[in-house]
Amino acid sequence: MVMARPPPDPLYILRGSGAAVNTLHFSCSGQGPPLLYSGSGKGAIHVWNLTTRRAEYVLESHAGNSVIWLQTFNESNTLISQGRDMQVCLWDMSEGRSTVTDSLLTGSVGFCQCSLLETCAGSTLLAHPTEQMEDADSGPVLCAGYEDGSLVLWDVSNRRPFSCLKAHPEPVMCLDVDLHRQKGISGSSEKILHSWTLDNQQVLQMNNSSHLTNPGVSQLRIRADGKIVATAGWDNNIRVFGWKKLKPLAVLQHHTDMVNSVAFSDHRDPPQRLLAAGSKDQRISVWSIYSKS
Repeated sequence: MVMARPPPDPLYILRGSGAAVNTLHFSCSGQGPPLLYSGSGKGAIHVWNLTTRRAEYVLESHAGNSVIWLQTFNESNTLISQGRDMQVCLWDMSEGRSTVTDSLLTGSVGFCQCSLLETCAGSTLLAHPTEQMEDADSGPVLCAGYEDGSLVLWDVSNRRPFSCLKAHPEPVMCLDVDLHRQKGISGSSEKILHSWTLDNQQVLQMNNSSHLTNPGVSQLRIRADGKIVATAGWDNNIRVFGWKKLKPLAVLQHHTDMVNSVAFSDHRDPPQRLLAAGSKDQRISVWSIYSKS
């Protein structure tokens, strides 16, 4: 009889965030190990050195309001943060600095996260939640999830939807898109994940589904190599699925409260694939799973 191997333990735990960990982001540019950015429920942004497993910097941001999204530019020392104070802030992190160089008032008090698209060097588009639709100058496609359970694929330049898909009966809590395969996945407060595809006519269509043991997905991420998906669960667990057919692969257990965020690293020099998870229990777990292609 062949027995399934038990799920691994985390490689290590990062402590000291001082509040619930709401969002995570790996920065894998440059030499050496990746940096891990975390945003807390009290406005602190920690920049973690994964060699020393300590925070190199702690940025006090967003007037003490929750940080809900973090992103860095490719090949750059610039950080973007989004908070519940309705502000998006641009940070200069070069040469040991941690200065806010610009900010944007979104007018949105919700939990909808921004999305960043670097079209080419020096050209970047930011999608952010707002009370009113604003003009857009150029034309990528944006996929957004809504409280009525719908997914809408937007023609940004013409400010009109290409297509709409009623994916969930409950609000869409999170989604991610695999651009290479023209396929995405979404989760909600219910006990199911849905994957969906995008055809040549920019029409969203349902694909596979996977049922969960317990309801509620805070966030999900597709790994860059398109092999696996990780979810952050309201039941304190991290779940890993095969991306091709949404086959359940592992349940990672460590946290004592709901998991709010997951993030993958895909560091190439040295080769390193990590999964990080941030929880309401104020801890960040770091895992090495399915690291071989």
